Amino acid sequence: MDGATARKTISEVNLMDYEEFIKVFGNVIEHCLLCAAAVWRYRPFKSVKHLYEEICTFVDQLPGSGREGILRSHPDLAGRVAMQGQLTAESTREQRTAGMADLTPQERDHLLQMNKRYREKFGFPFVICARLNRKDVILESLEVRLDNPAEVELEKGIAEVKKICQLRLSDLLESEAVNCRL
Repeated sequence: MDGATARKTISEVNLMDYEEFIKVFGNVIEHCLLCAAAVWRYRPFKSVKHLYEEICTFVDQLPGSGREGILRSHPDLAGRVAMQGQLTAESTREQRTAGMADLTPQERDHLLQMNKRYREKFGFPFVICARLNRKDVILESLEVRLDNPAEVELEKGIAEVKKICQLRLSDLLESEAVNCRL
């Protein structure tokens, strides 16, 4: 979110037409306009928590292939998209906060190799809420999670997506806490 952009109240969100809602919330789940489109119909939202829970419910009700698709919409951490400067503004800020822009050449090479192994094993990229972690924890988590079975990794990845969503909603909406289902 641009620092000059005022955070919205839940009342303002409830007055949004479909197009404005999609424009504002279309990336709370990375590159997933469909999620915002699906939850718009649940207006009026009683609270930020209600909006967040509707998003989580939509994600939870997707079949496994749909949840995998949500994970595939995320970029690799410090991967090709980041190196080409093509991340969304949100992902750029989140990865920078975690120190992904400050990797040593050795750390970057190691991360790229681990990302490749992870993607080959699971069919989607490693997803972790970068804003809640630092690069050393991210690298360690990637190595540990490579040993998980696919169904466990799908659930872990989706749990991380929900954390990212929660933080992105907090960036967009007025101060009401979004302490839900983490």
